[in-house]
Amino acid sequence: MDINESKRLPPDHENRSPVLEDYDLVILGDGTGATLAAWTLASQGQRVAVIERKYIGGSCPNIACLPSKNIIQSARVASYVRRGEEFGAVADGFHIDMLAVRARKRAMVSGLNDIYRDNFKQTGAEFILGSGRFVGPKTLEVALVNGTTRRLRGTNVIISTGTRAASEAIPGLPDAQPLTHVEALELDQVPEQLIVIGGGYVGLELSQAMRRFGSKVTVIDRNDRLLHLEDDDVTNGLATLFKDEDIDTVVNASVKRISGKSGGSVSVVVEQKGKETTLVGTHLLVAAGRRPNTENLGLELAGIELNDRGYIKVNERLETTAPGVWAIGEVAGTPQFTHVSVDDFRVVRDNLAGGNHVTTGRQIPYTLFTDPELARIGLTEREANARRIDYRLFKIPMERVLRAHTLSETRGFLKALVGANDDLILGFTAFAVDAGEIMASVQTARIASLPYTALRDAIWAHPTLVEGLSPLFSSAPSLMTAF
Repeated sequence: MDINESKRLPPDHENRSPVLEDYDLVILGDGTGATLAAWTLASQGQRVAVIERKYIGGSCPNIACLPSKNIIQSARVASYVRRGEEFGAVADGFHIDMLAVRARKRAMVSGLNDIYRDNFKQTGAEFILGSGRFVGPKTLEVALVNGTTRRLRGTNVIISTGTRAASEAIPGLPDAQPLTHVEALELDQVPEQLIVIGGGYVGLELSQAMRRFGSKVTVIDRNDRLLHLEDDDVTNGLATLFKDEDIDTVVNASVKRISGKSGGSVSVVVEQKGKETTLVGTHLLVAAGRRPNTENLGLELAGIELNDRGYIKVNERLETTAPGVWAIGEVAGTPQFTHVSVDDFRVVRDNLAGGNHVTTGRQIPYTLFTDPELARIGLTEREANARRIDYRLFKIPMERVLRAHTLSETRGFLKALVGANDDLILGFTAFAVDAGEIMASVQTARIASLPYTALRDAIWAHPTLVEGLSPLFSSAPSLMTAF
């Protein structure tokens, strides 16, 4: 006998793969659509496992949609306190307690986490905290937080790993350790001087919120105006809003280099029309787009291809290039809204049941949660003109909406595009207080293919904001002809 025989480990001990566990559905990434898929299919008796690296429920309830709106609401209250005399409520010694702002947000997130955990328990879906990657077709290996591994195989697999904040290749940016929206929502003090790179939804919402908390804010955008793809009245309205709230905007600008460190002192050199200018602040927030979470997932081992933008390649049924593997939400190139991820879940759910549900032709609502909000559904004027579609334009200022006067929130407008030769609503835009709520009624009418006259002649409760649809659609339209 070999004298070392007794010291040998069992055969293949060190390299032995974990036992393969079979599931009806394995989900990689716990985004909102994925969570609904897990709860729904598990409650129907399927064996379902969700692999999530960090956040139960994904980004939306933890570090994105809901926490940001929580912070924005705190900022809105701060704005009302500053306007207190206007409402007859005078506050002496007013100050912002960012620790309390953060605590309110954290309490909401904690409560939501409890709800998610309870739903997983009640539906029978298994939540696995760990990092997953494909090791073969429809087979994933999970590195658990306790250092062990599991291997799961699904009859079907859904990928919902989402996106993360993109970081531009700017000299000095990594060393500056800038904030993303994740860190911005965890601030325990008001930034004295905040510089924001990026004039998209995230950058604009957080810029206004931080300004209302008391920060001096500068927004840098590479385009000639904020939200440059929107209609002129929208971009002009937003520019005026930011000017009135003393938020500086630097447009048509490219960031050349950065020095210093966010949280202390940071300098940003921007170039406009060939001239360089240096902006100095205490904090730097990068909100310059998103990048798909597709790295280190072993996608190639499962036959899953990416498109030319780095997102998972899917067809209109949200099938990937690998049989039995689906992708939903932002990682599949879906418009970056939680409500669209929810509809992605419906598409996959129906197709798993033998249907033929597709993503083409969906009505997608957009809402920017500045104050006032920007909300729209359907065509903008810019889009209608580009497609050479004739339309009738209805438009009124919010001063025509009586409820806005009771709120002292008359900034903005409502407008709608109606077919030139029929009465169907082609598009609707509101730049107004609680615009997203107003938009919902118009979206419902579009879903039902109702004529605009149905909204014009409806008996709306008085005084409400949606009541403004009556004067909107009763106003004299302008015929806009594409040239």
